[in-house]
Amino acid sequence: MGTLPIIPRAEVRPQWLAPYREAPLEPDLPIIDPHHHLSDSLWGGYLQDDLLADLGSGHRIESTVFIQVGFGYRSDGPEHLRPVGETERVVAIAGRANAAQADTQVCAGIVGFADFSLGARVEETLHAHLDAAAGRFRGIRCHAAAHAQFQYGVMHAPPLHVYMDPKFREGYATLSRFGLTFDSWAYHTQLDELCDLARAFPGIPVVIDHIGVPLGVGPYAGQRDAVFAEWKRLLQKIAALPNVCIKLGGLGMSVFGFGFHLADRPPASAELARAWGPYILTCIEIFGPSRCMFESNFPVDKGTCSYQVLWNTFKRITAGMSADEKRLLYRDTAARFYRLA
Repeated sequence: MGTLPIIPRAEVRPQWLAPYREAPLEPDLPIIDPHHHLSDSLWGGYLQDDLLADLGSGHRIESTVFIQVGFGYRSDGPEHLRPVGETERVVAIAGRANAAQADTQVCAGIVGFADFSLGARVEETLHAHLDAAAGRFRGIRCHAAAHAQFQYGVMHAPPLHVYMDPKFREGYATLSRFGLTFDSWAYHTQLDELCDLARAFPGIPVVIDHIGVPLGVGPYAGQRDAVFAEWKRLLQKIAALPNVCIKLGGLGMSVFGFGFHLADRPPASAELARAWGPYILTCIEIFGPSRCMFESNFPVDKGTCSYQVLWNTFKRITAGMSADEKRLLYRDTAARFYRLA
């Protein structure tokens, strides 16, 4: 996999974003942001002050969920416990962020990483995360996004077909004993394998990150209609499993192939809504609002637009929906899935 061509990601460029501003739409709509990251170095660094600046952009963000990204791992000790350092760092950052302001409960939930290839021995890692998380730990994300023809993203590509590996599944099964959830980051070409995994363990709640990533790069460039049809078919199949939800977001990543980050100026929310709307509305049609949750995927999607513009985009797409549907999409589904007060 290491010799494959790498698809570059959309880099965060504050000076490119800065000149464009929008007034927040529906500023009183309560939101849980169930998917953001933190890092010392990735995306130019994204820590407490950066996150609070985005959260203060005019939308009513009540709480957030941190999602693993390989940040802050312990530098020594047993290898299988090093990812617990990420949980420890996030708890410390959340404490400072919540002491600095009262509008948003930052990192009310934490999703970390554990190496399921350890099989049942991964329980030690899960116990350590729970001990370190001060009541915030909610689940595990294992990055599976890999393709035979290219690499993409922040982390090294995992082995192909990792969700089908028997040892991985032995470790995955431990989630049910801890009452933890699973976040899946996989391409649309891997949704059949995720479907097989979710069906095999119906007691484990699963959320599909980034709408299942219908690819628009590499061999899929210029194939948008065909990819859309295949992605929709696969989502309809996996939506038959009641333990699976989906996150609406991530479309600012360059792997989707929209290319807004290549323009001379950042896009307006109306432009993004026209491009992203068919995908998001298809997800809502297939899963229903009670199994969909909007996500920022920040700062990754900050390579395409600001936090303010991102939520305006989502609000434009859902402008015709009822108040009850919006409550589910923007807050209640995430609150239920991640067990947030």
